[in-house]
Amino acid sequence: MAIPTAVNGQITDAVTQSNVKVLGDAPAMAMGAIFQSLGHSTGILFENAVSSQQMLGVCAQAATNQGVIQIYSIDSMAGAVSTAKIAQSDVPDNMLALLTALKATQVQA
Repeated sequence: MAIPTAVNGQITDAVTQSNVKVLGDAPAMAMGAIFQSLGHSTGILFENAVSSQQMLGVCAQAATNQGVIQIYSIDSMAGAVSTAKIAQSDVPDNMLALLTALKATQVQA
């Protein structure tokens, strides 16, 4: 029991024991708060990672679509350009002349 005072000894003992209990619980409460904070921070970290992956997926899909569009447009543009170049040259006339000469030299069976 505490030193004799004007306050009842049982009251001072109860207050002292309550203070000791609070001091004893403080480390556990602090660790609990730290663990809660860590869990919350980890949750936010994973939310941000998922969001980043979703945005990267959208960007990858857009890039793939642009690549496919370019692949499809290259073929038609290349065909149009090459057709225009052949039409402006004398290649068709030369090929027709070669075909005519080839047919003329064939032996008829």
